[in-house]
Amino acid sequence: MARRILLPVLLSVLLLPAFAHANVLKLVIEDTIQAATEERIERALNQAAAEKDNAVLIELSTPGGLMDSMREIMSKIIASPVPVIIYVTPSGSRAASAGFFILESADIAAMAPGTNTGAAHPVGAFGSDIKGTMKEKVEQDATALMRSVVAKRGRNVQVAESAVLQSKSFTDGEALSQKLIDYVAPNEQDLFRQIASKPVKRFNGQTVTLNLTGERVVIIDETLKEHILSFLMDPDIAFILLAIGALGIYTEFNHPGAVWPGTVGIVFILLAVFALHLLPIRFAAVVLIFASFVLFALEAKFATHGVLAIGGITMLVIGALLLVDAPIPEMRVKLATALAVSIPLGAITVFLMTVALHARRNKITTGIEGLIGEVAIAQTPLAPSGKVFVHGEIWDAVATTNIPAGHRVIVHKVDGLQLKVDPVHEAVERH
Repeated sequence: MARRILLPVLLSVLLLPAFAHANVLKLVIEDTIQAATEERIERALNQAAAEKDNAVLIELSTPGGLMDSMREIMSKIIASPVPVIIYVTPSGSRAASAGFFILESADIAAMAPGTNTGAAHPVGAFGSDIKGTMKEKVEQDATALMRSVVAKRGRNVQVAESAVLQSKSFTDGEALSQKLIDYVAPNEQDLFRQIASKPVKRFNGQTVTLNLTGERVVIIDETLKEHILSFLMDPDIAFILLAIGALGIYTEFNHPGAVWPGTVGIVFILLAVFALHLLPIRFAAVVLIFASFVLFALEAKFATHGVLAIGGITMLVIGALLLVDAPIPEMRVKLATALAVSIPLGAITVFLMTVALHARRNKITTGIEGLIGEVAIAQTPLAPSGKVFVHGEIWDAVATTNIPAGHRVIVHKVDGLQLKVDPVHEAVERH
């Protein structure tokens, strides 16, 4: 009897995890739209599809980002077998620029009170306006994408286009009244309550009803890989890694054999290259950054009283500011970071180069070569060969003229184990 009861209990305990799944998978995006964001959303959608979840809830707060990443995210949301809810929250957040496109691509678009969206006009390098024919091409491409998505979702195409062509922004209330979004809700449970029992038309034309009230919500966190990727793709971090890497290699060239500066330099530069290849960068800015180190070296060599050093720091700052060719300020190196890195780095580089040059100019004072220029005492007559005493040792020596014992001579050459010497007065005349 006990076995009959125990067996079903054990089977239920073992099989329960296999059948259990998150009814709503939740992902929080509070960052710019770029490659790392794309990877996070793709993983969430794949996991939701594999677990057959009822919906994916993406809480979004973003100033915008890269158009290529935005397009990839939109295509993944549209193709998702699991309905996707984009919810702009918390209050005070926004889904601007690329975030507006992503919001409109969702099966259900919602905003919290006190949020805004829109301002989706494409911009050029460094946030500048695109001019001429290229402007028309980019605008037409962006508006066509917007129309294709918004029309399928049953939202207001004209108003959505105005966000692209005229950079219009909308509060949560305005977005709702002009049919850019489906709901305004103060929290996710209220949002689920509003969604319940109302049909949702998906991009493929299928109609589904989502009853999510009271369903289990599971948050999907960043993996270690995604966390590292997000960290490295911060433009400030990428620039710092590049600058420290360049300093490490520079130090290794000036102090050969130290090993660790070169090792650190290579590792940091490789990390910077990995991050920067995922960001839109200007290669001319990279050239400016490395050229600044040339000016630092010239400052140490020619001692221009800081003129070349200031030029190098200026080039380093400009190179940093122009390094990432992004459409929004949040994806570019900040001025404070550029100055905080460039000024100390310039000072350290000039100092290291100065020390290295001084060391190379100083006379060698150790080993056999350290004997050159030293004063020795003739222990025996030098006629012209004999013995001299120098550095506490007796050496064989050959003089240019005969020199009596006890006289002072100066070593001018070391030939194997024999010294070439001159009388003191001849050495002085020679120099």
